[in-house]
Amino acid sequence: MSLHRFYLPPPRWSEDQPELDPADAHHCTDVLRLGSGDAVTVFDGQGNEASATLTEVMRKHTFLSLGERRSTPKPRCSLTLAQAVPKGKNMDLVIQKAVELGASSLIPLLSERTVVRLDGPGDAGRKQERWQSIALEACKQCGQNWMPEVGLPRTMKEFLSAPPLVDMMLVASLQPGARSIKEVIASFETTHTRLPESALVLIGPEGDFTPEEIAQTLGAGAFPITLGPIILRTETAALYCLSVLGHELF
Repeated sequence: MSLHRFYLPPPRWSEDQPELDPADAHHCTDVLRLGSGDAVTVFDGQGNEASATLTEVMRKHTFLSLGERRSTPKPRCSLTLAQAVPKGKNMDLVIQKAVELGASSLIPLLSERTVVRLDGPGDAGRKQERWQSIALEACKQCGQNWMPEVGLPRTMKEFLSAPPLVDMMLVASLQPGARSIKEVIASFETTHTRLPESALVLIGPEGDFTPEEIAQTLGAGAFPITLGPIILRTETAALYCLSVLGHELF
């Protein structure tokens, strides 16, 4: 039986008896009914994991003692998902599965055809905080020790004005001339005599990016990729791309 996993921020790992966050302390006492002496696992979101023993368990304050520590190496290639925010709770699903598939970072995009919009000042920060929390919970559940960073939601114009520096940028496209992910990676390897060490893939909303957005993205250096003859839902397209890129580049 696997041990319960909790997030312990990096600064607390040097303490003699680090304390869990109040929410995790509550989860220990009121949900899991754990007590002093019980064993758990903690991780720091930066690749480190440790066995731990609860030393004092209260509703708002739970302390523990760290035991054997383990380090999880980073994936060989850093993957960034730039995802046009889908409606409803589908973004939650995308984030959860992106964590499981090893994405290093996620950038929520607000494209012209995106239904979701920011609701006044401060809403971008609130959305980012919520989505980062979902990523953290996904890390706890799936055993991922590298927690991806979820960026502030931004418009396509904002994204394209300062895109992340990566070896290879891809955009899922329904336009003619798009190539498969394998073909683009093979072309990169031929040109650079190595595989990319960082890659970013842009996934559009239902109905795809507009032709103008696609043109702007290609102008920023992205390669158009096809996901096959079947038109995928935006959340399915994201998981497809991360799965194929992980298989080819990790």
